[in-house]
Amino acid sequence: MRHTSEQPPRPVLTVPVIPLPGEPVADAASTAPDGLTLGRRIRHFRNRQGLTLSELAGRVDSTTSQLSHVENGNREPRLSLITAIAAELGVSVAELLEPGPPPDRRAELEIALDRAQRSSLYAGLGVAPVRPGRTMPLNVLESLVALHTELARRAAEAIATPEEARRANTEIRMIMRTRDNYLPEIEELGEDLIRRAGYTSGALTHSTVSEMARTLGFEIIHVPDLPHSTRTVTDLANGRIYLPPASIPGGHGLRSLALQAIAHRVLGHTRPVSYADFLRQRLEITYFAATCLIPRSAAVDYLSERKRSRDLAIEDFRDAFGVTHEAAALRFTNLATSHLDLPLHFLRVSDDGALYKGYENDGVGLPADVHGAIEGQYVCRHWAARAAFERRTRTTEFHQYTDTPAGTFWCSTQTGRSDAGEFSITVGVPFNHAKWFRGRETARRAASGCPDESCCRRPATDLSQRWQEHSWPSAALHTQILAPLPSGTFPGVDDAEVYAFLEANAPSEGP
Repeated sequence: MRHTSEQPPRPVLTVPVIPLPGEPVADAASTAPDGLTLGRRIRHFRNRQGLTLSELAGRVDSTTSQLSHVENGNREPRLSLITAIAAELGVSVAELLEPGPPPDRRAELEIALDRAQRSSLYAGLGVAPVRPGRTMPLNVLESLVALHTELARRAAEAIATPEEARRANTEIRMIMRTRDNYLPEIEELGEDLIRRAGYTSGALTHSTVSEMARTLGFEIIHVPDLPHSTRTVTDLANGRIYLPPASIPGGHGLRSLALQAIAHRVLGHTRPVSYADFLRQRLEITYFAATCLIPRSAAVDYLSERKRSRDLAIEDFRDAFGVTHEAAALRFTNLATSHLDLPLHFLRVSDDGALYKGYENDGVGLPADVHGAIEGQYVCRHWAARAAFERRTRTTEFHQYTDTPAGTFWCSTQTGRSDAGEFSITVGVPFNHAKWFRGRETARRAASGCPDESCCRRPATDLSQRWQEHSWPSAALHTQILAPLPSGTFPGVDDAEVYAFLEANAPSEGP
């Protein structure tokens, strides 16, 4: 199957759903040409007229040094001077001031080189700047700009530390908290696409996912040799989405992967320009996949009926749509506040107590570092998310009330296992909202004083004094401390391996 202009047009989300952390808001003034572009336009038209700087300066009642500063973007000229220059060069003022690119390729390269050499990165090298004269060959300019571009790319890559990624992730989480973890624009896109593919109710089938791909001009192909650094690969030239080999019937993993690959096209994503952009795109494609696996209309009808019956349960929600417990719990966070008027929190916690993923809008107070990041922080030993590991029978959800400094919360927790070890998935609500959930009758109740370390993190004083000078624990080193963030056009993706894979799997005829 080919992705051609004859395929149905795909819907595109033209406005980013989630702003990038620290992303500036554009205004009307941002479309005006900067000083460098204006200066290069003046130089371009001056050279076209065969005038020297001194000749033009004499005609417009200026000085050679002043015009030189203007052409090099070092001085902003008055409108009267711009008007005089335009008249002498035989162009309109609008041609000098209109927004748009530089007048030619050489001017574009000169501007790029000038900007690069004005940067703090270049200044730190202690190297004298290169002044591109009229006799400098174009290919030399191309090479200089390419070198500066690569220098800037490597510098940007070097500062993409785990701490920066954590800050970006924290800002995105805070943005989602203000939206109650709900993105109506993506909800509409997901609902529309599955309905056009024939979905009616219940669990989304693999065949419906394949039909969704076909409506966008793509064919889903399962292969055993995907590049090790990718989850999926999309061949835009030939309209193919490559996935790992098919899993057991009914498994939601491959459906989710296919939907996430489709989401990049539906949401109009381009190559991420930063780690924050990468994280934003990952959140959006995951959200889109969730809207398809658990469609809003069907989910809200189901959950509303269960709330009326005071029988809400994540395990039933999971089974009704054929997804994992974690996927059901996360989807519940999307819909609970906006459609059921329920504030809540969600936790994924490893068996050592470390918080892997979390969300809250009910004031529970998740553990966080000084920058507000929650990933890797330890959850109180008395919370249901950790207490659930203590029970022997784990076939059903574990329920508990917990008294905390922020109030009393009711939680439902289910445990699971992955290659990395055991984990728990928790959905909790404030005490007065527990009445809508199955398991509210539980007699299990605990008290937590965290974030006060004396609650469960600080040893008893007598034990500390006894063993402080007589013990030497050897800390386990987490491998991610030594591993740099991945490189490549997409974070974590080996581009050369992907391109080799596409070349090997492309159809024999041309695109």
